[in-house]
Amino acid sequence: MNNLRHNSSVRTAIILAAGRGHRLGALTEREPKCFLSVGPQTLLEHQLEALEAHRLDRVVVVVGYHAEIIRARLDGKAALVMNPRHAATNSLYSLWLAREFARDGFVLLNADVLFDPEILTRLLDCPHPDALAVERRSSFTAEEMKVELEGCRILSLSKSLEPHRAHAENLGVLKFSAAGAQVLFDKVEKLLAADAERQFCPYAFSAIAAQRHLHAVAVDGLPWIEIDFVEDLRRAREEVWPAIRARRQGRARHRVSHSPSADNPSSLSCN
Repeated sequence: MNNLRHNSSVRTAIILAAGRGHRLGALTEREPKCFLSVGPQTLLEHQLEALEAHRLDRVVVVVGYHAEIIRARLDGKAALVMNPRHAATNSLYSLWLAREFARDGFVLLNADVLFDPEILTRLLDCPHPDALAVERRSSFTAEEMKVELEGCRILSLSKSLEPHRAHAENLGVLKFSAAGAQVLFDKVEKLLAADAERQFCPYAFSAIAAQRHLHAVAVDGLPWIEIDFVEDLRRAREEVWPAIRARRQGRARHRVSHSPSADNPSSLSCN
């Protein structure tokens, strides 16, 4: 069952889409990264479609680079928050700018993530009020946002976590309740006052993990990818999107689960 409409603490989605994506080179010179096409839609359109299925009250997109293009293409489908300092700040600052929309609880998405809609459903169906989607595995690259776990509790997040402490990767798909949002933004305010404007959001998540239970929602086996490099975009188009499409077609035909690891949350220790 989809519990989102019954969860009064989660009525808003915030999508962080202010950055340019310099590492994609010429691909983002004329349009923002969130408008890169994968399959029949842009990255942003994939996310909006996934959110629409859960009947949220509002969607907020934090924009910066090529904001006018996003405004025109969205055409009123979402509220916009402008980060005028997007070139000199990072996602933590963008999230701070959207804080007034987040006070009653929110879902947070990084706009450069292509994910199977089941990941969002699993996150929102999780009974824990503050939760992050993670993929558990044993090896990581330097670029990945690693997660340290104790059971299903998140202890810390960092790209520089030592190998023996890294248990999963953060997807950039998460939720906070109203109470969790208050703790988070209190911490973000202090971090920004201490010159953390260039930090990623997980810097703040890690900073509150000791005082606030952040639950890891395992999405092992479900297709997703964060698009930072040209190779990521190639994989998104040639591997990840076809896998998402195949799963959608399978669900439409059969409405039954085929893979316990990917389709049955009860088979996972963290859900």
